Formats: sequence, structure tokens, C-alpha cells
Amino acid sequence: MSFPLLTVTAAVPAAGAILTAAVPAARRTAAKWLALLVSLATLACAAVVFARFEPGGARYQLVESHSWIREFGVRYELGVDGIGVALIALTALLIPFIVLAGWHDADPLAESTSGSAAGHSSKWRPTQGFFAMILMVEAMVILSFEATDVFLFYILFEAMLIPMYFLIGGFGDRAHAGSDSNAAAQRSYAAVKFLLYNLIGGLIMLAAVIGLYVVAGGFSLPEIIAARANGTLDMATNTERWLFLGFFFAFAVKAPLWPLHTWLPNAMGEATAPVAVLITAIVDKVGTFAMLRFCLGLFPEASKWATPVIVALALVSIVYGALLAVGQRDIKRLIAYASISHFGFIVLGIFAMTSQGQSGATLYMVNHGISTAALMLVAGFLISRRGSRLIADYGGVQKVAPVLAGTFLIGGLATLSLPGLAPFVSEFLVLVGAFARYPVAGIIATTGIVLAALYTLVLYQRTMTGPVKEEVKKLPDLRPRELAVVAPLIAVLIFLGVFPQPLTDIVNPSVRHTMSDVQQKDPAPSVPAKNLEAAK
Repeated sequence: MSFPLLTVTAAVPAAGAILTAAVPAARRTAAKWLALLVSLATLACAAVVFARFEPGGARYQLVESHSWIREFGVRYELGVDGIGVALIALTALLIPFIVLAGWHDADPLAESTSGSAAGHSSKWRPTQGFFAMILMVEAMVILSFEATDVFLFYILFEAMLIPMYFLIGGFGDRAHAGSDSNAAAQRSYAAVKFLLYNLIGGLIMLAAVIGLYVVAGGFSLPEIIAARANGTLDMATNTERWLFLGFFFAFAVKAPLWPLHTWLPNAMGEATAPVAVLITAIVDKVGTFAMLRFCLGLFPEASKWATPVIVALALVSIVYGALLAVGQRDIKRLIAYASISHFGFIVLGIFAMTSQGQSGATLYMVNHGISTAALMLVAGFLISRRGSRLIADYGGVQKVAPVLAGTFLIGGLATLSLPGLAPFVSEFLVLVGAFARYPVAGIIATTGIVLAALYTLVLYQRTMTGPVKEEVKKLPDLRPRELAVVAPLIAVLIFLGVFPQPLTDIVNPSVRHTMSDVQQKDPAPSVPAKNLEAAK
């Protein structure tokens, strides 16, 4: 039996979560260091997975398969394609920075250095539980990217909601610490809304999972895809469409896609900045990843049938999210609405049904995760100093904290997809892929770029430039721990913006498999190459 590398990659943070939770209450610092070391060990495992994956090899690699619930054909079945490998790498890369950024977010308030929250000595925040739940979410997300058994994926898809609920509801943004009862009510509302939306989506998906078992007789994704390809499994048209809708609804809630997006601004606004990054940069990617792996793989005909409506929803997400971001007065909610717009680009790339669009969508998942992490974490450092999320409470920060302002600017420029930074490559590929098949959709989607420049630069102008407000005159610049969080993320954004080939080489073969599943080919160029040569 070969070494179970995929299991180990997920088991390391799961075991680390248990050990972190078991650290004695008085040993908070030990719990933090343990969580950080476990996250770094997981990153090392993910690096081995990345190195072991062969882009030209089998579709699913490092496969593990063991019987689990024999009576129903459920298996503990893992395997990664290039898309899964890229997202595992993203998850493992971001968690150490999330742990470092949240180093003091779960300390007793009397020990916190985060601005106006200090002095509430009677408040206790269970540090061990905070970091244990982050590691548990990491384990479940990694397993979700590895699972090739539909039932196993469903269990993980739902189980990750439990620690996320407590992270949102139990560890809120300390910018609200001055009004404890109102802050607790808002956190509770955001956590319950997050849970209800995702539970409803999960229940609908469960009905579709049961229906898939009735039709296909099993849950193995590779076996179902193979059966559909060789004609031994033929779903009735209406059955396939209903099953597709059940899966897609759950993934659209998780993504989130308009009009199922309303839980995200509340959750990101009330959570701490590191947990907000965990939500939008990592957990939400499970939804878009599942659209590629399960919707297109299991239900190719239904995917093509639903494409026009989904493309329209993606366009609404792009424009609507960007417009609401422009009008926001809250820094974190602005970033949340910007993420809704970016998820619209990802869904557009997936359902453009072109290789450029799907490659761009996968790169967008990775690059959006890194850029949003950089911007949100710097925003979190800023908010913790001032004790306010309102844009109007800032001004002139670049004069008193130039490094903080500079890193905030780079994160913002990455969000608006400036050439030379990683998101530009992915957004360009999505637009090219969308325009090739749906020119009008490609044109409408470009308005998202203009609006992104507007909300990002206006945010920077109002917070970082202008006269120095009295309340920000004594704000300290980034500390060494905070620089250790932000600097590597910016370096990765620049590296992948200049040299994205390490990711594209891994992703492109998997995209070709997905295009084959839905029996789609890239549209022929409107101007043949021979005409271009003649023009020269």
C-alpha cells in the first residue's frame, strides 16, 4: 500500500486541532505556537502533494480508496486533480498567516493590545478553542478538495459549518467592544444567518445526493464520470436537471452567488479579520471548486442547459457587488461586497465553457484568496488600532504609518487586478474566455474592473490620504509579527503576477478533462490565423 499522503495532509491539522484544544487553559501562548507549528507542518505536506503531482499524468492522482459504508457503496475515496492541488496549496499557505494575524484575537480582553477593547478584564476568550477550530476547518477544507466520493464530500461540506459558526458568533470584531450587548446580538445574527443559509443549501444538496445514488447506484465520482462517458449510465433529462439544481444551489450559497449572497457581508463584518479571511479566501472556494468538479463532471448536459441563466447571475454578482462596494461606509463590508463581485467573475469563467475561462476561474480562486487575505488582514490591523470599521473615522494614515498604508495600497491594487499582480492574469483569462463564447457577457463583465478601481482607490484616498485626523495621530506602524503576515503575501502576489506558469501548468490539464466531460471545445477565433499572417 502506498503512503496515504492525502490523508496525512488533512490529518495533521485535524490532530493539531485536538492537541491545541487540549492545552491547559493557562498555557495560551503554548496553544498559539502549537497551532502555528501544525499549520506549517500542513504547509509542508501540501508542498509534497504539489511536488508529487504530475500534470501530464492520470486525472486523479495519489488516490486512496477504502470501503466505508459497504451497504450503500460509500467509500473513503480521495484523489486530486490539478485544480484540487492548487486549492490545497492555497489553503495550506494562508492558514499560518491567519494564525499569526489572529495571535491576540482570542486573548482575554485585559491582555489584548487591540485599541479600545483593552481594560475589560472580566471578559474571557478561549484562545485554545479559537485556534483549534481554525485548524479543524483547514482539515475539512483540504479533505473537501481531495474527496472523490460524493457522500464523503457532502459530509465534509456540511461539517465545516459547525466550527465556522462558533468562529463567527463567538469571536467577534473587537471594534464593537464598546457596546457589548449590541455587538453580541450582531455576531449572533451573522452566525445564525451564515448557518441557516448554508444548512438550507446543504439539505437541498442532500436530497440531490440521495437522488444521484438512486440513479447511479453509487457515489464514486470517477466511476460515474466513466459510466457516463462509455454510455452505461444514461440519466433522463429532467432527472439530471433536477439533480444538477440541487447540487448547484448548495454551491451557489457557499460561493456566494447573487441572490444567495446576503449572509457574507454580515459574517465578514462581524468576524475578526483572520476569520473573515478564512471565510472568503478558503471556505467559500469549496463552492466554486465543487461547481467545476461535481456540477460539470456529474451533470454535463444539465450544466450546458443552465449556463445562460448562471452566466446572467454571475454578471449580476459582478456589477451588483461592485456597486454596493462603492457605496459602503464600513471597511470590512466593502471588502465583502468586493468579494461577491470577484466570485461572479469566477462563476462566469467556469460556465463560459472555454478552456481560458475555466483556467482563469481556477487561478482566480487562488489569486483572490491571496489578494483578499492581504487586504483584509492589513485592514484588520488598521481597525484594531483605531477601534472602528467606519471609513469616515480615518484620514492621513499614510503620514503616521507609511508601511501599513503601503501594504494596504498593494492589497487594494491587487483587488482591482492591476497588471503585474496575480489577479490580473486570472481576470484577463476569465474575460477572454467569456468573450470568446458570450461577447455581450464579456463586455458587461468589464464594468466590474472599472467599479473595482473606483471602490479601491476611493477607499485608499479616504483612509490613507488627506489631513491627519486627531484619532489616528498616534497609530503605530506595522509590528514585526504583522509584517511577517503581510510581506510574504505581497511577495506571492508579485511572483504569480509575473510568473503564473507553475499554477497554469498544473491547472490546464484538469481543465481539459472538465471540458471533455461537458463535450465542449473552444470557439474558433473570428479572425483565422492565416488572415492575421497575411495582414502582416
